[in-house]
Amino acid sequence: MKKNSSDTIRASSEIGRLRKALIHSPDSGLGKVSPSKAQDWLFEDIVHLDTIRKKEYDYYVKILLYFLDPLKIKGRLKTIDAPEQKRNFYKPDHPDFYCSENVIELQWLLAEILNNHEIKLKLVSSVCAIEGCSYATEQKLLKHPPRELAKTFITGSLPGDEMLFPPIPNFIFTRDIGIVINRFILLNKPARKARIREALLSRYIFFNHPLFEAYRDNIIELPENHRHFLLPRESGDEKLTLEGGDVMVVSKDHLLIGVSERTTMEAARIAMDILFKRNVVKKISIINIPKKRDYMHIDTIFTQVKKNVWALLGVFSKKTAKEERASDLQHILEGKKKEDKLKIIQFRKKDPGNPVYFNTLEDLLTDISEKDLGAREKTRFIYSGNNEFPFDVREQWTDSCNLLTLKEGVALGYDRNDKTIEAFRQNGFQVVEAQQLIDRFENGELHPDELEDTLILMPSAELSRARGGFHCMSLPLLRDEPV
Repeated sequence: MKKNSSDTIRASSEIGRLRKALIHSPDSGLGKVSPSKAQDWLFEDIVHLDTIRKKEYDYYVKILLYFLDPLKIKGRLKTIDAPEQKRNFYKPDHPDFYCSENVIELQWLLAEILNNHEIKLKLVSSVCAIEGCSYATEQKLLKHPPRELAKTFITGSLPGDEMLFPPIPNFIFTRDIGIVINRFILLNKPARKARIREALLSRYIFFNHPLFEAYRDNIIELPENHRHFLLPRESGDEKLTLEGGDVMVVSKDHLLIGVSERTTMEAARIAMDILFKRNVVKKISIINIPKKRDYMHIDTIFTQVKKNVWALLGVFSKKTAKEERASDLQHILEGKKKEDKLKIIQFRKKDPGNPVYFNTLEDLLTDISEKDLGAREKTRFIYSGNNEFPFDVREQWTDSCNLLTLKEGVALGYDRNDKTIEAFRQNGFQVVEAQQLIDRFENGELHPDELEDTLILMPSAELSRARGGFHCMSLPLLRDEPV
């Protein structure tokens, strides 16, 4: 990928027109997840790789390209999808790969930095140390060219399918590796061992690829808390773990940080301290949700579709018990937690010792819509499963709330969440299947800029079983400011 002087990195909302995003297409590592290792590798089930690729994720890539880089795809579909092409357009290690500067493939970036011999030496040594490889294996890896090596680092296998170490199947969830906050990049600290290699590879990409060269001073890593190596495994919130699915940039001044199964209170506290000191934002809301696999990150229970429209799991709309009041920041953030209750505390840089409390997510999100974004219309919530039990929790499990907004009012979601789709229709949204939309883009009947208030339905029989929606599967690098 050529360095372009016009390249910029900036994201200050969840709904501004998406211009540039990091993704990673499903690789062969997903097809190697075995039942006995699925939960260790953070999967609920094994998935069928060919179905995910050909019948599901490829549609996602097409939609992104039509919105972000149409010259790469428009007028070429018949050639791209011809059987003899064998999906080469979608393979980052193939010469016919689409190689977009706007729909950016992580594996491609990794291969590019591995052209630097010093980086190659360091990464091979680091990966081998993490995975406990022999010296002979390390030397073997050094002989492989960059594209092959990048693929091996991700899939765990050499060409010919010789497995050297576990795959990292969660790499498709690029949101979790970091988050762009205005012109800064906050890197993650994963909660589970299965994602350590992801964090390592991502760190090398952000600090070494020319795409991020102008922003290296704006890359933020969370330092470990003092003597972290002495903490017992059960130390819980004293550990420092943070994943991008728990961080949302809702305006240029306001950031949300979730405290969840994957992000600890200590990480939220330290991130808030750093972001305030570096004047990245002026306001941070901490959302403490139950530490359950059902929820995982805050973007599994709500995402934004328009200035005044949010997708939300209704379970979190109920009033909480009497709020716990305190003036001391440290006490508030490290006090005794009630695992079964939602707790929302908002801190302001100018007066962090005097926080604001919110009883419900609706209260917080309404405040964001009206005060931060200046929405003129009444704030509306489109509830998972249309707020009907048991469809609300069933469809939240298959990411009914985990939507990616491509432009204000136009979002991507799964086609299997019937009741949620019904709720979108009841709220005035048109609903269109991905293939139908692609056909209309291709024949010139419709342009992406002409879409308004639309839920785009993506095929999801297998992809949703990986427990992540399109919000998870995207890391926005550049968004326009909301109009």
